[in-house]
Amino acid sequence: MAMTKEDLITVIKANSQLDEKQLAEMAEKIKGSMMEEFNEKLEQLTKAQENKMQKVEPVVKEEPKWKSFGEQLEAVRRAGVPNGQVEPRLTKAISGASELIGADGGFLVSPEYSKEILKSMHETGVVAKDCRKLPVSGNRLIINAIDETSRATGSRWGGIRAYWVAEGGSVTASQIKLRQIDLKLNKLEAVCYATEELLEDQTALESLTTQAVGEEFAFVQDDAIINGTGAGMPLGVRNCAALVSQAKETGQVALTVVAENISNMWNRMPASNRLKAKWYIIQDVEPQLFQMGFKLGTAAIPVFMPPGGFVTAPNGTLFNRPIQTIEQCQTLGSEGDILFLDLSQYLLIEKSSGIKADSSIHVRFLYDERTFKFVLRVDGQPTWNSTLTAFNSGVTRSPFVTLAVRA
Repeated sequence: MAMTKEDLITVIKANSQLDEKQLAEMAEKIKGSMMEEFNEKLEQLTKAQENKMQKVEPVVKEEPKWKSFGEQLEAVRRAGVPNGQVEPRLTKAISGASELIGADGGFLVSPEYSKEILKSMHETGVVAKDCRKLPVSGNRLIINAIDETSRATGSRWGGIRAYWVAEGGSVTASQIKLRQIDLKLNKLEAVCYATEELLEDQTALESLTTQAVGEEFAFVQDDAIINGTGAGMPLGVRNCAALVSQAKETGQVALTVVAENISNMWNRMPASNRLKAKWYIIQDVEPQLFQMGFKLGTAAIPVFMPPGGFVTAPNGTLFNRPIQTIEQCQTLGSEGDILFLDLSQYLLIEKSSGIKADSSIHVRFLYDERTFKFVLRVDGQPTWNSTLTAFNSGVTRSPFVTLAVRA
């Protein structure tokens, strides 16, 4: 705002020791052009000051990162103690209004550090390692796939067909058939307690929590990939529509696996999937493998022999494909005690943010224990929705082959 001659005299009077006579003499000497020049300079100085103020940004001190998962859990413990110290790093990780107050549920452990548990889970899991994994940021993934159930003419790729045509001839139009694979994240959760004494030792807390929760999540996820119902959990290969069940041999003794079972299961696996397939067995099947042989007159040709014979560890192959012993297979003689699977045809999705972890001092307060809750959101299902009928033989095949009951 521009100043008048009178305004300037008022300002000088308030900030100087001049008397009325001296001020009057100064006023007589001020001309109109001088006031215009003064106002221009004042406007320039005002704009310069405003620009300087706009450029000043508050200095934000970046909080140091946690040295380890154990250090962060220890900070959670201190924050929950009455009149305890609350780390600024904890409040930055808060998600939701009620999470800020310890009495309302405790402090949220940042998903960034729960990735250590996720890493442990991936390292200890056996079946999930062989699946096709995709991280998702949302809660759902829809993928288009070919709806093919037969290799017969007119059914390949769901309906496309090619013709041999003479000159001037015509063909019938055909097209592929598509379907959608729809996966929605399910919640896998674990809750564990830790005494205040244990919490004081960061090393013990970190190692025990990471190992216990990681291995448990890995086991349960592997079990879902094999046996899951698809209701609130992944759909397992044993319950999918694409599963092929190979019948037992005529007169086969109960609780056995014979060479003919293996060769027939091999035949039910599409040739294009064999190079990625593995045998998954319950440990009780191993003695059956050592006894297997194809009869040749009164003798028999061994089918299975581990590398180095019986001298070295029996970690061998069948038809040159690896054998993996897992606990999630069924008891000997039941369907699912031995599986021949190409799990590259199984799609597994996980929440990209990793495992969410929460802590509360109230659930086990009388026991002087802290409660930790861990949540992982996952889903999975086979990419095949049906068995595939062969072109000429009519035999149904699939990347997921099991042996029927031998009771």
